[in-house]
Amino acid sequence: MSVQKEKGWQRYHTIWLMLFIGWVVSYADRTLTGPVVTWMITNKVGFLEAASNPHALGGLLGSLFFAGYMLTQFPGGYFGDKYGYRTIVVISIFWAGITTLLTGLTGGLIAFIALRVFTGLGEGVLYSNDRSLVAQVTPPNKLGLGMGVVMGGLTVGLSAALVGTVYIIEWAQPFMGVNAWKAPFLILGTVTIITGFFIRQALKPRGKIGSENFGKALLSLLKYAFVFLAAIMAVYFITNALHLNDVIIAVILTCLAFVLIAFIFIKKGNEVSPILRNKNLVLIYISYIAVLWHLWFYGFWGGAVIKDFGGGTLASALLVISFNAIAGVIGFPLGGKISDMVAHKTNGRRNVLIAMEAILTVFIFVFAAYVMSGGKDMVVQSIILFISGLIFFALQAVAHALTSEIAPVHLRGAAFGMLNLVSEIGAVLSPVISGAIRDSTGSWGTPLILDGVLMGISCILIMGVSTKINKATSVF
Repeated sequence: MSVQKEKGWQRYHTIWLMLFIGWVVSYADRTLTGPVVTWMITNKVGFLEAASNPHALGGLLGSLFFAGYMLTQFPGGYFGDKYGYRTIVVISIFWAGITTLLTGLTGGLIAFIALRVFTGLGEGVLYSNDRSLVAQVTPPNKLGLGMGVVMGGLTVGLSAALVGTVYIIEWAQPFMGVNAWKAPFLILGTVTIITGFFIRQALKPRGKIGSENFGKALLSLLKYAFVFLAAIMAVYFITNALHLNDVIIAVILTCLAFVLIAFIFIKKGNEVSPILRNKNLVLIYISYIAVLWHLWFYGFWGGAVIKDFGGGTLASALLVISFNAIAGVIGFPLGGKISDMVAHKTNGRRNVLIAMEAILTVFIFVFAAYVMSGGKDMVVQSIILFISGLIFFALQAVAHALTSEIAPVHLRGAAFGMLNLVSEIGAVLSPVISGAIRDSTGSWGTPLILDGVLMGISCILIMGVSTKINKATSVF
């Protein structure tokens, strides 16, 4: 099929922009917890005031969020294939805004946990539908670029939350006192809801359209969400009553992912077998556990790591770690563009992914060696973190484009859902295990080394992926 040369702003550019903005607010919503928890530990306030192992408990709060986020990955992609990717994207943005706002209106530990879990359940459906919508509307020769440009919003939201959260708390302290930690949730929840209205309008399909199925899609998602919420809270209450430590609780939570995968095999096995039994996809799924581990080790505890090794203020530490996050604004589109350039070659995208993961592994160890040897220069730290962040976010765009090409078109949403379902195991375990190691050793050194080891294993797994020459043509 011939492809006409494009001039000027295209419809898919508008969709890219709206999804970019969606990622900004969505990722800021989920990133809030880390800086808030670190601030509460530092100032000994709220429900972390009397905790004997504050970093482990704080990490568990993050892990509980990601347990919810993990479990709706596949249902979100499955219902996106059924009801439309745009529909699920819009629902996810509103869901995140409402639950984030409600989090700021609560005060107790249990209410905080339940609302963070429910926020994760709603945000979990964004990824698979965003990736699928980009693939659906983007010319194949710009697929990697599109994946990268849109995901750049992730890094803007991540950076904004890392840097801005503490300043919002400090601004709110004169009139909110020890409850100032609620202010970021109240403000960002409101902003996200307003943003949702703009995104819904901008993504509205042109021309003749049918029912948008918002009601049916929301009802389908809520059925799963309430079951998952009950399961996660039950695990928390039972394990807490048994006085199990926070790491064991997180490990049990990850078992819910395997239960869901087993359920999918039993109930949907024939329908989705192309994305469950494909060796290449399975290797990508498993290798991506390390990617999410790394993302949320830095995203949740990055400020605490820099503060402990550097000895500065929390605000300055969060500013340093933000150099790692903001690098994604360049890294995501750069990685996508590079992978597009080699997509016509056998194993082209795969080889780029291997190289990027190998280089990232080296930089993780370089950073660990520098801070563990006593290096405290914030400029040096920022440079190392920026370069490693550039590579880290670039490789994600490559992995997304690679997954999109391997997965059958009609199951693209389910494939991305399964990718994030499996990989979120890393996000669930990373905050709590890293925090527990910090409590037990008194240093962030071992968690840094563990992070590098896991990324090296991920690189080895990608070497087992094999793809053909990309002969895709435009689909619209």
